[in-house]
Amino acid sequence: MAEVKNGDDGVQIDLIGGERMSGKTSMEKIRMILDGVREGKIVILEEGLSPDEESKLIEVTMTEISPDEFNGIEIETYPRSETSDSGFLGRLMGRESTSALTVIGPANQIETLHKDENLISALISRK
Repeated sequence: MAEVKNGDDGVQIDLIGGERMSGKTSMEKIRMILDGVREGKIVILEEGLSPDEESKLIEVTMTEISPDEFNGIEIETYPRSETSDSGFLGRLMGRESTSALTVIGPANQIETLHKDENLISALISRK
């Protein structure tokens, strides 16, 4: 997992590779994501979640929302087409994979500005 943090008032981004998530159960994945988001991090999953896992993530999030503590999540998934190279480097080099890149963050910090088949544009505030 790569972490990016810009000082005490910055936004931390956790880039979680597919290998790190592959050995985990659905609930372990959901707990890892929600724990990170509750700490104010933006979580980016290299391989995304299955539709069932995404539904369960939303369900668990709804049970944990509290007005003073946790406002919920914003989630966007970027679909991928089929080729052989699925790593972060492959994406940077313009190669696509079958997996879906998923961006998850605190609802009060991340706002999706635009999403289409080639781009997710988001505005991330510092709280």
